[in-house]
Amino acid sequence: MMTSGGMTAAIDRLERRGLVSRLPNPADRRGSLVRLTEEGRDVIERAVDLQADVERRLCRSLTDRQVDQLAGPLRRLLSDVDPDGPGGT
Repeated sequence: MMTSGGMTAAIDRLERRGLVSRLPNPADRRGSLVRLTEEGRDVIERAVDLQADVERRLCRSLTDRQVDQLAGPLRRLLSDVDPDGPGGT
């Protein structure tokens, strides 16, 4: 878990790089709303594409059956890390 100070520092770095912008939160003056910039969306798209490429390269020596057999245990591991994510409870 990240502290609020750690989150603020991370968002500060992303903002300095032009990847996010902050807007005042109309519902809570103490906070800000953080939005990806166009450049931030481009970075995310490239990261997702790169991750998909890595997954394809990792699995290319496996048969379809082996990939299917691997998917279930990996889903369980991921749901332990992020229970609200895909496949989580």
